[in-house]
Amino acid sequence: MEEFREKENDIQRDSLEGIKAEARYVTLNDVFTLWAKVKRGLKDNTFQNYLYLYRQFVEPDFGKSKVSALKKSDVKQFYNTLADERGLQISTIDSVHTVLHQVLDMAVDDCYLRSNPSDNVLRELKKAHRFETNRRKALTVAEQNLLLSYLSKTPKFQHWLPMFTFMLGTGCRISETVGLCWGDIDFESGFITIQHNLVYHDHEVGGCYFTMSTPKTAAGKRAIPILPEVRKALEQERTNQQELELVCEYEIDGISDFVFLNRFGQPQNPQTVNRAIKRISVAYNEAELEKAEKEKREPQLLPPFSCHNLRHTFCTRLCENETNLKIIQDIMGHKDISTTMEIYAEATKEAKAHSFANLNGKLGISV
Repeated sequence: MEEFREKENDIQRDSLEGIKAEARYVTLNDVFTLWAKVKRGLKDNTFQNYLYLYRQFVEPDFGKSKVSALKKSDVKQFYNTLADERGLQISTIDSVHTVLHQVLDMAVDDCYLRSNPSDNVLRELKKAHRFETNRRKALTVAEQNLLLSYLSKTPKFQHWLPMFTFMLGTGCRISETVGLCWGDIDFESGFITIQHNLVYHDHEVGGCYFTMSTPKTAAGKRAIPILPEVRKALEQERTNQQELELVCEYEIDGISDFVFLNRFGQPQNPQTVNRAIKRISVAYNEAELEKAEKEKREPQLLPPFSCHNLRHTFCTRLCENETNLKIIQDIMGHKDISTTMEIYAEATKEAKAHSFANLNGKLGISV
């Protein structure tokens, strides 16, 4: 009898607070289905990534939960499970949270919930697990020279040299690099126009395939001056393709003539490039360890890095040599100047430390 009264009180409270009576029967997956139908304003690849994350990590178990019964502790437990049992990186959990929070916001807007139980949960998770946001690390000048030198001297990996030189010399995102067409390059004026991205992702219909998209923001559309090293790399890429009789006959959304091709004459897949980076790093480090041991010296190893680290490396070199933040922001295609300022502050801090290390004992102030 007491239990019946509690349920009756719950129903009355829900009614008074505007919570729909049917809320107790609606699952999180039901709300997600509605969210996916009405969501607008996202790039297709971003939207498809949200769908993938939800279906991969939320839908099978947590998604079956009744929305009206969800508490903050349930969301905390779910995130802890992703971190502790499934071993997900905080960046992945962060992405899962982004879509889950939006779905739960819709549940609040549609009167299935009083408040969003995922509010501030991710922040608490990071503190509890002592997670820190992984900073994008730039390669040092020595490290990037080791990489380029190894590529130029290793026949197995030489074909990657023009592309990696291009990324280190322009700061282009990997989607911009693989989507670059010869028509985007004006050798006469000395500028490269960045105006589209090539992305490879899972679509709701048709599975995984390439699509072209415009940059996420207006800042992403930009012109980048061609450095002599970049010009040389592009000319080398064209020569390599001519020698191999490699022709791009692949068209994506009406666009063809891509600059960087695989051995089948198709544009490079970003995932393939990152896997190549890993193979190159491992091969170099193994050879360097063996060589250093024979020569009885400390090895000069390459750190783990990805395509985005190459972009960050270019930005760091640019910050070390350019003081006008607006120029750096424009070249990098940063929407928010704070992103530029953060990298600039980090780069100049290291440069100042290095400068003062060189000053040690040279100021004539020792007693």
